[in-house]
Amino acid sequence: GLSAVGQSVLGQPPRPESTIFAETLRLSSLWIAMVKRKFCFGCQRPLSDCVCRHSSVHTGDGNVYLQRQTKGRNGKSVVIISGLPLAREPLAKLAKSLKSKCGVGGTVEGSNILIQGDKRDILRKELEKLGYTVKLSGG
Repeated sequence: GLSAVGQSVLGQPPRPESTIFAETLRLSSLWIAMVKRKFCFGCQRPLSDCVCRHSSVHTGDGNVYLQRQTKGRNGKSVVIISGLPLAREPLAKLAKSLKSKCGVGGTVEGSNILIQGDKRDILRKELEKLGYTVKLSGG
C-alpha cells in the first residue's frame, strides 16, 4: 500500500491516521516552542501577546526578599528580588528604576528581578521607600 502522503498526491483521500499524525505533529511543535519559551504555557500565545501572565500577580507572605547569589555565575554576584506583588509590566518598570538607582544592569525573570552586583543595601532602602517590608535572605 501507499503511504498517506503518496495517496494524497495521487488524488485519493488521506487516511485518518495521517490527520491524527498531523495533529500530533502540530501539538508537539507547539510544545517545543513553549519549552523554548516562545509561547506561554498558560494561554498558549506568543510571549509578547501573553494575557495570563500580565494579569497574574504573585501573592506571597507580604515580604520582599533580597537574596545574593553567585551560583552558576562564575563567582559574580546578583541580587534576586522576590515576593513583589506586581504584574509583569509594573515589575519591569520597577526593575528599570532600581537598575538606574544602583547604576548596574539587571533583568526580570518570571516574577523576580535580578540586579547585578551586591547592591542589597541600596535596594533595601529604595524598596522600603516604596512601602515594602524587605528581608535579606541567604548569602
